[in-house]
Amino acid sequence: MDFGDILDQWDKQQKDAVRRQKESGKNTVSHKKANAPTPEEKARAQMKKGFDFATEREKKINPMELWLRRYGTVDKDSLAQQEESRAKYHSRSSLVSLAPEARIDLHGLKQEEACARLEAFVADCEMRHIKKILIVHGKGIHTHGTDPVLGELVRKFIEQDKRLGTSGHPDASAGGKGATWVILKNNLFR
Repeated sequence: MDFGDILDQWDKQQKDAVRRQKESGKNTVSHKKANAPTPEEKARAQMKKGFDFATEREKKINPMELWLRRYGTVDKDSLAQQEESRAKYHSRSSLVSLAPEARIDLHGLKQEEACARLEAFVADCEMRHIKKILIVHGKGIHTHGTDPVLGELVRKFIEQDKRLGTSGHPDASAGGKGATWVILKNNLFR
């Protein structure tokens, strides 16, 4: 058997296969385009955003728009703003200059009442993601015969509460020594 006989035999087998295929009515040739999505890719995309390839094909839209709908975009401007706001809270000077977002006035309260209100106020501010608070406790001018009571209570409360961080007194127009601002630690990076 020489090479010519082998080629003739191979041609005969190919013709027989085509003839049998025509007789059976089945066509094994795939008419799928080379870069068309597979059924798995279609299912994944439909689950992803309710994306439907058939309706997208019918719309005849710009290919760039189609790509953006399928894969989405990243808003780099908003990411940069978020990063900038996070970085802003790392510097002490920016935290100190931040305006208080909530305030509580403890004037006229007894120590137990003031402590209970302060605890509830800090818990509420933490839940609302407030970063800086102002506690107005007064200078103790109306206290008879002793040191100011509420100012010392507020100082001890700030020292003992793990949720509270840096603190200080605002300028005279915002209360001076009769008020204390406090940074809430847990809310700085939200």
